[in-house]
Parts: sequence; structure tokens; C-alpha cells
Amino acid sequence: MRAPDARLFTVEDFRRRAARQENFLAHPEHDGDHRFNPGHARLIQHDRLRDAAVLIPVVDHGDTATMLLTKRAETLRSHTGQVAFPGGRIDPEDGSPEQAALREAEEEVGLGSEHVEIVGRMPDYVAGSGYRIVPVLSVVRPGFLLTLNRDEVDDAFEVPLAFLMDPANHGRASRFWGDQEWFYYDMPFEGRRIWGVTAGIIRTLYERLYA
Repeated sequence: MRAPDARLFTVEDFRRRAARQENFLAHPEHDGDHRFNPGHARLIQHDRLRDAAVLIPVVDHGDTATMLLTKRAETLRSHTGQVAFPGGRIDPEDGSPEQAALREAEEEVGLGSEHVEIVGRMPDYVAGSGYRIVPVLSVVRPGFLLTLNRDEVDDAFEVPLAFLMDPANHGRASRFWGDQEWFYYDMPFEGRRIWGVTAGIIRTLYERLYA
């Protein structure tokens, strides 16, 4: 398979694609784990979804772009040690998913809003864990200095957007949830495992903006 053209993975191109994404929001269907697991019992067991937002931070490196991801702390009770976007629950005082995503990014990794430009959002992503997640698309200007909240985050790192938007890197895996098989995307990168909801959102971003 031919490698993707690196010129497609600049911040300027990402911003244009994100602006076109707004057209999809006229049709408020949800993305989510149900697309990969239609009819799975795990997705119908929740009486009420909890609202959350994540920041999808695409970092400007001139002729290329990267995506900033975190590794959740090994001491957390849920999703321990998993690769994730900065984000969390939407609090009543946040006012909007965008504000929630910015707040969480600053709290988790010290990414200040002065370095972040919001350029759009994706349709809500419904996760098997019972969350309705708003993926907030953003461009991050270089020059930021991260300060990790060690209670929540063990590490933060960048992955080339060209790698994440290449479907050749979108592996599929599964595990059993009760007596039903649960499918998810798995995107190993330099010894790190990007999988589950994070990989599902990345896959959806690829399908909507780059496929």
C-alpha cells in the first residue's frame, strides 16, 4: 500500500477539513462503539449516558502535524494506564463541551488555552463505558510547556498525524465481554498501545475527514 502524502497532514489542511466537518453536524447521528459492535449488550445496559468532552490537539510543526495524546496514570481506578485524549466529564459550570475540554487539558497536562485554537467538533461518540463524548477539534501552536498532573497522567507524547490517518495502521482486535465478543481498533506506535475508545475516535476522525 502506498504511504499517504505527507502534504495532506499539515495543520492548514486539517483546519480546512475540520471546517467542512461542520456540515455533518446538521445530521446529529452519534458515532461510537456501536458502529463496531452492533447490537452488543454492553451498549444497551446504560439507563443514562454521562456527558464528557475530549480535546483532539493537533500540533503545528510547519510542514507536518502531530496529535498530542496522554497515558493515564497507573493509579487510576478506571481505564488504568490507557492512552487517551485530554478530557473528562462536562461540569455544569463549564458552559460548553469546548470549555470542558480546554479545562481538562489544562488540569491534566498544563496545556493553556492561549496555545489552543478550537476549529470544530465531531458528532458525539457513545462509548461502551456509558459516556457520551464530544470530540473537540483543535490546533495547538508550538511553544507550549506541559506540566503533568501525576494523579491523572503518567505521560504525554505526540504521534504523527500521517501515521494516525493511515488506515494501514488501524488494526482490529477483540476480547470477550461476558459471552459476547467486543471489537475495537488497535494502533500500536513505538511501544505504545492506542486502542479502545481513543482508537475508535481516531478511526472516526479518519473516516469523516480523510477517507
